Amino acid sequence: MLPRVSSSLRRTISSAAMSPAVARSLPLAANPAAVTGVVRSFSKPSLVSLPPSRLPIFSSGAEDFCPGFYGSWRSLGSPRSLFGGCFAILRGFRKTRGRSPAKKQPSKEKELELNVRICLEEEMPDDPEALNIAEMLRLDAPMAMKVAFDGLKDWQYKTRDAAIDDVGKFEKVELSVLLCNDDFMRKLNKDWRDEDHTTDVLSMSQHIPEIELPILMLGDIVISVETAARQAEERGHSLLDEIRILMVHGLLHLLGFDHEISDEAEAEMEKEEELVLQSLGWKGKGLIQSAYDAMNDGKLKTKSDGQASDDKKERSLRFYRPKFSYIFCDMDGTLLNSKSQISRGTAEALREAMSRGVKIVIATGKSRSAVLDAFRMVDLVGKEGVVSESSPGVFLQGLLVYGRQGREIFRRNLDPDVCREALLYSWEKKVPLIAFSQDRCLTLFDHPLVDSLHTVFHEPKAEIIPSVENLLTAADIQKVLFYDTTEGVESSLRPYWAEAIEGRAGVVQAQPDMLEIVPVGTSKGSGVKVLLDHLGITAEEVMAIGDGENDVEMLQLASLGVALANGSDKAKAVANIIGVTNDEDGAADAIYRYAF
Repeated sequence: MLPRVSSSLRRTISSAAMSPAVARSLPLAANPAAVTGVVRSFSKPSLVSLPPSRLPIFSSGAEDFCPGFYGSWRSLGSPRSLFGGCFAILRGFRKTRGRSPAKKQPSKEKELELNVRICLEEEMPDDPEALNIAEMLRLDAPMAMKVAFDGLKDWQYKTRDAAIDDVGKFEKVELSVLLCNDDFMRKLNKDWRDEDHTTDVLSMSQHIPEIELPILMLGDIVISVETAARQAEERGHSLLDEIRILMVHGLLHLLGFDHEISDEAEAEMEKEEELVLQSLGWKGKGLIQSAYDAMNDGKLKTKSDGQASDDKKERSLRFYRPKFSYIFCDMDGTLLNSKSQISRGTAEALREAMSRGVKIVIATGKSRSAVLDAFRMVDLVGKEGVVSESSPGVFLQGLLVYGRQGREIFRRNLDPDVCREALLYSWEKKVPLIAFSQDRCLTLFDHPLVDSLHTVFHEPKAEIIPSVENLLTAADIQKVLFYDTTEGVESSLRPYWAEAIEGRAGVVQAQPDMLEIVPVGTSKGSGVKVLLDHLGITAEEVMAIGDGENDVEMLQLASLGVALANGSDKAKAVANIIGVTNDEDGAADAIYRYAF
């Protein structure tokens, strides 16, 4: 016999106490058709009428959507006839059991109506795969019920609770299946089991043996699609396969199986799971065996208390609700890797986040034209992309801020005297300098490092104006940038300029080999604050990702600040989270892990 799987794997909430639990978790109006704000009901009941001894005929046609989830069985009227469409006769479900054929029943035997509702919790995204799976379950759930009911006729299990021993004595069987997010499942666990974590499936029995009714209110099966998606990936099968496995597991709990009470009970429930799955021809092992294999192999990242893994995989991101409305992202060293490119993985993460309704806002020391050029390479420019000339953003270290419709809402220019001193220093010392004026770059002489700002860092090609006075009159300058070796910046440039312009301007480093001089009292963080105020955004709605010392204030301002591992010590010191490096798609990893 296999060792028992952890008792925290699955739970069954059974007994009459579940009725108030359901009412509290999913409040219903007196009129089920008026239910709003809790679940999105996927379909009307999948109604299947069948004699207890006959194999069922299931319709593949579609009906209108049903009005509610828990408790909405009260709205059902008289049994409905099978609706039109293609019919599939399902034969020999339980051949693996080796049972003798059931005796032929009289033709006038009353028929058992299987009434199944499949619903999506309100906060679930309108994901095509989830909707398709919900549609599949309209047929799958009655099929699984019929197979499981057949197994009750001559079951020989010692540990099963026999409160439901003969479904043939009922006129109708009610079952609801709800697909939800982890947060919803966590709330159910916390409210009714006093356990503050999510699980993949919960079974909620509504059957009260002491009350004789013509309707068997079998109960409700709640499945977290988020956890199912992770487990499907870890176990190597499709999301539909995993949800079918979870549904079978939950159904068997409702029929009295409980793997938690003993090793023998676990083995018996495991056997029944596999028999049902095999009878239906569904892929995958039973949930108990799958979980045992995964834990034995060290693959399943679920904690021993049943809490789902925090590893949010790319393919399951679509099932997560955003925790933040906005993600403010730096460019160099964050969204851009060491080759100054946006990787395919990072681009996909940004697309996924935007598809979930999250707005990506760029906050960078770069010019807007440089940002547009970088995103153009991954087809993320324009109305449906991350940036455009009509999108908000913070550029040039917060010295240029664009708001709604891309309109300029803030600009700050460098003191002309400070700018002149920097230009004269560059000319005399032959240290390359670039002056930024909105979307223009100006310089005094040609230099390979100046060229690299365009060829590598996407900035506009620098215009050479070989005169300090002419350059000063050519345009308003927001900032200047010295380009040197890392050693030259640290040992010479930074100490000199920090002292020379004290009180009149400030110095900032976004890259180790660059030193920027900016107007006093300004920063990327102050630019972000201007934009938040303009858009009416609170810090609680914002996640920020950066790496440099110029990102410090932005990381502090956000509700969650993530500094990448390649970042400066100053950035990492103030961040809530330290992620992986930009060359490991650190921004994408942060989005998948923490934004949802």
